[in-house]
Amino acid sequence: MKRASFIAIVLLVLTCCTTERRDVKVACLGDSITEGFGIKWQADNAYPAQLANILGNGYEVINFGRSSTTMMRSGDFPYQSAKEFSNLLRYKPDIVIIKLGTNDAKLFQWNDSAYSASYQQMIDTLQQLPSKPQIMVCLPVPAVKTRWQITDSVIVTEVIPAAKRIAEKNNLRIIDLHTPFEGCDSLFIADGIHPNARGAAKIAEIIAQEITITE
Repeated sequence: MKRASFIAIVLLVLTCCTTERRDVKVACLGDSITEGFGIKWQADNAYPAQLANILGNGYEVINFGRSSTTMMRSGDFPYQSAKEFSNLLRYKPDIVIIKLGTNDAKLFQWNDSAYSASYQQMIDTLQQLPSKPQIMVCLPVPAVKTRWQITDSVIVTEVIPAAKRIAEKNNLRIIDLHTPFEGCDSLFIADGIHPNARGAAKIAEIIAQEITITE
């Protein structure tokens, strides 16, 4: 075989291999904590942006956070009715990070059965995507202060056990974001509910570790 023909074949093979490779698509689904409420330069410092920086080449991370949303479809702003959820489904991610439950913990609206049923419905919808994404369930960060009727006691005694049950039932990976933040008030903005940029960095580091372990 002539040298020029051999080189052409090698280049063709390399081109095909390169074309077939694509970034792993990571979708960050959640409320204002995912969106980055209260963080300066939100686009750069919300946890999904910092997660993208940690994961680096080979990953595409998109922030699908929407402030005030709940997991419960009976909540005051169900995530599944938000445009971000429709956009996420069209995105067809390879990995979905779910971080919902903080707004569900409001005293006036928490309902265990409604939360669990809505969570299962969301999982069922995600699992029907052609991309067959790996779904990771985040346990909410603590509520350092009681604001908007969000209390840490409800998060600890109600939301977290419910999220664990759903994750275990569906054999999904659980990411504990509550324990690492206990006693870390300095990682939150003044309202005591939303992590600051350093808190978002910690969330990103924990989730990145789980993703790379899986990969």
